[in-house]
Amino acid sequence: MSTADIAATRRIEAAPLMDGTTIRDLYVTTPLMKSGRNWTAWFGPLISLALLAAVFVQLGSVDFPMLLGLVPRTFTFWAVFALTYSLTPLFDWFIFNRLWSIPAGGLAALFRKRLSNELLLGYVGDVYFYAWARRHVRMDGSPFGAVKDSAILSGVMGNVVTLAMLFLTFPLLSSLQLAIDGRTLGISLGILVLTSLVPMLLGRRIFSLPAAKQRLVAAVHFARIVANLLLYALLWHLMLPDVAISWWVMLSTVRLVLSRLPLVPNKDVLFAGVATFLVGREGEIAEILALLASLLLATHLLVGLLLGASGVIRRRIAA
Repeated sequence: MSTADIAATRRIEAAPLMDGTTIRDLYVTTPLMKSGRNWTAWFGPLISLALLAAVFVQLGSVDFPMLLGLVPRTFTFWAVFALTYSLTPLFDWFIFNRLWSIPAGGLAALFRKRLSNELLLGYVGDVYFYAWARRHVRMDGSPFGAVKDSAILSGVMGNVVTLAMLFLTFPLLSSLQLAIDGRTLGISLGILVLTSLVPMLLGRRIFSLPAAKQRLVAAVHFARIVANLLLYALLWHLMLPDVAISWWVMLSTVRLVLSRLPLVPNKDVLFAGVATFLVGREGEIAEILALLASLLLATHLLVGLLLGASGVIRRRIAA
């Protein structure tokens, strides 16, 4: 074949067909579906079904009429409770709105993220949100880095606030002679310090976000932790208003410290003992702590039922 014939053949192969596809393109093999996104298509519906299953398993453990009869019926209490319950998804939405400009509809995904972590398995909600972001958010690169960085920075800021609060409340805790031996407390503190320092020392290898965005995410998580501490104190004050709110702030601080010490057993029992020692009125303290825990579980179940059902219905409509 002459040089002219070869050139003519190449021109024919490159010539566009009626739909804009070249003859050369017909020989290029491409996968029908990108395997990297296959799992994101079914993971969301699976989480919806899992939430529904978790709700139905635990639904019988809550006496809703009794619970509603005991909680305060004031607008202020329910407004503060709703804000407290929504705090984590709202602050997460602010973070990812700044990072990716996610729409307001992303709040539903963030509520599913929280419920999946609490009702199903720790961090499965973060995996769900990563899958949701890959399917619904346009961004440069993979969302895995931002989701990972936010989870790590949330843990680090929780440890930092806990260590600071422990320093402030240590005289009180030591005077109470709690059933925590020095060795257990020392190891717990060592774990907190280590898990806070390692991400900072290995920041360039661990984090994917730029330094400025890391500082933004860390600041938002810090604000969320402090706001959660204060809102819980306000909730307890609204349930037992004749106790000064300053005592509830102190108790909320102790609750945060005890909840994050990794090796300390019977944290709820210890906290109830601290609350009784500081505030007195053992029966009422135990009642409002149990009441608020039951109300939180009931809200988890109701929100999980709504989100799980809406996810399944939306999937069936789309199919």
